[in-house]
Amino acid sequence: MATVQLQVEGMSCNHCVNSIERALQTIGASGKVDLAAKSVSVHYDESKLTVEALKETIEEQGYDVK
Repeated sequence: MATVQLQVEGMSCNHCVNSIERALQTIGASGKVDLAAKSVSVHYDESKLTVEALKETIEEQGYDVK
């Protein structure tokens, strides 16, 4: 398992947290959102997912990944 910290713009509330964490779960990753830091810590299996796939999943929810 690998962990990556992604900077994400546009998150402001619990709906944002739930939206991102659920979307990551659907692709087999585990995410923890930190609204204050504007970041998402993601644990994932690098043999099944790429960082690019994680970013795309978050962006599909309407957020901007830096």
